[in-house]
This record gives sequence, C-alpha cells and structure tokens, in this order.
Amino acid sequence: MKLSWIDLRTVGSAKQAILQEALHARVDGIVADRPDDLAGLPPTVQKILFPQGGALPEDFGAADIVVVDPAKHGEPAELAARHPQIEFGRFVEITDAATLEDACRSGRTEKWSVLLFRDPTKIPLEIVIAAAAAAEGSLITVAADAEEAAIIFGVLELGSDGVMMAPSRVGDATALKAAARTTVPDLDLVELEITATAHVGMGERACVDTATYFRQDEGILVGSHSKGMILCVSETHPLPYMPTRPFRVNAGAIHSYTLAADERTSYLSELKAGSKVTAVDIHGRTRLVTVGRVKIETRPLLSVDAVAPDGRTANLILQDDWHVRVLGPGGTVLNSTELKPGDKVLGYLPVQDRHVGYPINEFCLEK
Repeated sequence: MKLSWIDLRTVGSAKQAILQEALHARVDGIVADRPDDLAGLPPTVQKILFPQGGALPEDFGAADIVVVDPAKHGEPAELAARHPQIEFGRFVEITDAATLEDACRSGRTEKWSVLLFRDPTKIPLEIVIAAAAAAEGSLITVAADAEEAAIIFGVLELGSDGVMMAPSRVGDATALKAAARTTVPDLDLVELEITATAHVGMGERACVDTATYFRQDEGILVGSHSKGMILCVSETHPLPYMPTRPFRVNAGAIHSYTLAADERTSYLSELKAGSKVTAVDIHGRTRLVTVGRVKIETRPLLSVDAVAPDGRTANLILQDDWHVRVLGPGGTVLNSTELKPGDKVLGYLPVQDRHVGYPINEFCLEK
C-alpha cells in the first residue's frame, strides 16, 4: 500500500467535510500549515505540519512530521537534532537540473522528501526514484488529482512511496486512497477435480488482451459462478498454426466472472480498453493488469464442471477448441478439449456472494 496524504492548507470552506471524509477513508496523513489544525486528530493518521512559505512555529503541537524548505527554515538534520521527538522532511520544488539534483540528494539522505514537479513530464520523477532506490527514506510527490496520483504510483514500476494531494471536493480523498492501492491480495488456490465436460453449442466468448506480458504460469480466473473459478492460462505457450500471444487469455463465455480490482468481480462482457483485471499465477500471487482490448466472437462452447475436496463446485464455459487451455497443479498446461473426469485443475473458491461485483454476505443461489 502506498501512502496517501491529504493537504488541507488550501481547501477553503469544505475543509471539515473533506477532513472527515479523509479520516473515514483512512488516509495515511493529514497536512496542515498550522499546529491547531492537527490538534485532536486520531492516532490512526500521521499529522504533518508544512508551513511552506511561512515561518516555523515555536511549538509544533501534535505534529509527527514537519516538512521544511531549507532555504527558509534550515536543514532537516539540524532541526531534528534540536527536536528529536519530531521527524523532519525536506521540500523540493523541481524546475531545472539543479533542483532535480537537490531532489535526488534528498531522496538518498532524508527520511521524508516532499517533491513538487512543475513540468508535466514524469521523467524527472523517474530519475529521482532511480537515484533513491536503495535509500530508506520515503518520497512523497505532489499530485493535482487522483488520476495523476495513479500515474505517480506506477512510475518506473516502483512508483513514488506516497502522494500528497489537495482535494477540490468531497470524494477526492476516497479516490486518492483507492489510487494508493497498487496491489491486490494474493489468493489461496485449490486443486479442483474435473467431474464432467459437455459440448453446449454456439455462443459468444471473450479473448482478454492486456497491455502486459503474462508469465507462463499465469493467467486469469474465470467462472460461471462467483464462488467458483478456474485458472485460464495465457497464450504464452507455443501452439501449432499460430504464433504465441503472451498478452492474451482466451478466457470464456461472455457471462463469466473474472476478478477485477478492489476484490470485485467483472463480467467478461463488461471489460473494455482501460479496465483492470487480476492476473494470478499458480502460487496464487496476484497483480493488476490493464486490458487493452476484448475480442468477443461467436464460437462453439465447452462446459467444464469441477469439484473441490470439500465438495464446493466450479463451472467454466469456454471456447470448444484444443488451443484453449487451463492450468493444473505445478503449472501443467491442459488443453480444454482433452479434459476428462479425474483431471486436476487450479481454481479459486471465494466464500462470499456478489452484488454488482462487490463481496457481500447474503443468500444467493447460482446454478
């Protein structure tokens, strides 16, 4: 989880509403320019004092971190020596090569570096992230909105350690917290035993083409029911008559569920360019990947039923063709048309039902 800091210094009359939303969303830090604005905040949130253009107060109040501009306030190390109970950070505004070097130096040496990049390109941030990659401090980058925050969190794959953002309206704090969730929980996969397969006629199936290379032991989970999914492998393994397409999963019929972001499910028919899906490997390790295209075409379909050792079941309807594959234990690649009762495949069996994709505890019968 990346850090999300909400900057209250310029939010105006909506300050209290935005503060309450930020606390409810469990953001990591609240930034203010006066100690009084940090008083009374719960211990679950970091309290960051950032006077920027103003003088440092004599009393830092409840502040956990004080961000300073060395040109105005002095060096963080000197201030930390005088106030050992407070953590200090350095503010750097990057406008040219000299200030970029200052930012790199800060990233390597300071516990906290708050960075404001004036140019829209993210190349300077890439340079700072690379320069500070081995350092123990944290880089906090100023973002204009949650959309830019999502980009900042992904720069150079590592991303900035955190984002500081001044909300313009209620809802922005929640959006920032969502953007900070750059990972998805790993999953406990189970071995399922095939119990039956059947040719079920024609229908529409979806190929999910992503903007990512899949690994050979990786794919996406697909199932007819929200409580039972089977791991469909990507087209990373050689096939006769056609080249590999390591960005693609020939996933299943359009009604099928797959795992998206925030532990939600999506129907394959809902996916489009820019959607997020969860890639899963045979060990249950996960990552979010971006959909580049979904190809929906009419094809013969095959229904596959499977059961877990505890009796729970899964069904997958996918294209009835030899080159469409699923993954078995140890990463065994299994051609769907050759599956037979007794074969083992890998699957995932969520315990909660779904309402508009969200997990919920309610009665729901799927068959």
